[in-house]
Amino acid sequence: MMRSPRAMTVLSRAPVLLLLSLILVGPLRADVLDTLPEPLPAPDFGLDTPAGETLRLADYRGRVVILNFWATWCPPCRAEMPSMQRAYEALADDGVEILAINVDEDAATVADFGARLGLGFPLLVDPGSTVTLDYGVRGLPTSYVIDPEGRVALELLGDLAWDAPEVLDQVRALTTP
Repeated sequence: MMRSPRAMTVLSRAPVLLLLSLILVGPLRADVLDTLPEPLPAPDFGLDTPAGETLRLADYRGRVVILNFWATWCPPCRAEMPSMQRAYEALADDGVEILAINVDEDAATVADFGARLGLGFPLLVDPGSTVTLDYGVRGLPTSYVIDPEGRVALELLGDLAWDAPEVLDQVRALTTP
């Protein structure tokens, strides 16, 4: 059976539409990150910044990395970005990196958003949501904290006050063996 181009476009956008529907269900807010019972290997990826520089997760092996999946149209995502910037500054001496992966928006939109908020951590563009789907993201924002061995140790669905002392302590705990 041959599908029309319109039907194929709708089907190709199904993962993004699923994410959008989950986001609209209602805001989720947490005070701490959820610890996984057994850390799982984090899927490696290479994504571009809005300026075109490619960053790979593997380049950060040996460091704790916070991966945050977000979009400019997502109110909880926008709300948590200032606290994420403050956390980035607070954790810099601990060797913690933040990589914010934008879900399926264009580079110009992402660059403009980062500039308006004065964000210093890398913003990455995930066209087609390939990496988003690899991580099994079910809604936005979603964050994963990757330990120095490259495993997902903590996760969170919803927005978070990243600069809260208890959150900073959770992340810092991963930096020491």
